[in-house]
Amino acid sequence: MNRFFVILFFIFGATSAHAQIHEIGVFLGGANYIGEIGPAGYISPRDPAFGIVYKWNKSPRHAWRFSVVHGKVTAKDADSKIPARKLRNFEFENDITEVSAGMEFDFFDYNLHESGSKVTPFIYSGLSYALYKGLFFVGDEPRYDSTHGSLAIPMTLGIKGRILPHLVLAVESGARFMLADDLDGSNPTNNNLAEQRFGNLKSNDWYVFTGITLTYTFGNKPCFCAE
Repeated sequence: MNRFFVILFFIFGATSAHAQIHEIGVFLGGANYIGEIGPAGYISPRDPAFGIVYKWNKSPRHAWRFSVVHGKVTAKDADSKIPARKLRNFEFENDITEVSAGMEFDFFDYNLHESGSKVTPFIYSGLSYALYKGLFFVGDEPRYDSTHGSLAIPMTLGIKGRILPHLVLAVESGARFMLADDLDGSNPTNNNLAEQRFGNLKSNDWYVFTGITLTYTFGNKPCFCAE
């Protein structure tokens, strides 16, 4: 994992020397989780999330993207429509800090050096790494273990547009498929806690960040042409 971030650093350092257009800004929104506790809604932001976003627009149709986002996820079985969950009546909360890198693909040409309005839907995917607290239940009480980490695959859909000469506003929602199942405490990794496991142990957890990004664009006018 350390090698991944070192390689990413050198990639951004090398590409910036070509003076392509860049974007840097903030993400503000909400988070929710999909798993063994609480409602089964997929996009239902109920807890705050915020972070920073950087993009390097490699061409009018795609950009390399890097972000760091922090959010909280909570869930209560009492809010579920599933009778078995309501009867169990578990609840939990956890904090997530995510580092993500990947590619953003624009459905329409998105050259911000051209005049006129620029609006396009986009999709984003890549690789994320999430830090969170290990969690398990004793009876119906959640207990916290040490900090855990998991790779996750982001799948984000949004729409973005220029609102001022150097400002871009985007609305997006992105689900992250975790390569772990202990965000909610249903499947603790410690084998000594095997008796505390519950739910579908073959289904990993998901979390979702939904919100807006506001980015500032800068950099010399690029030549988007074949090299």
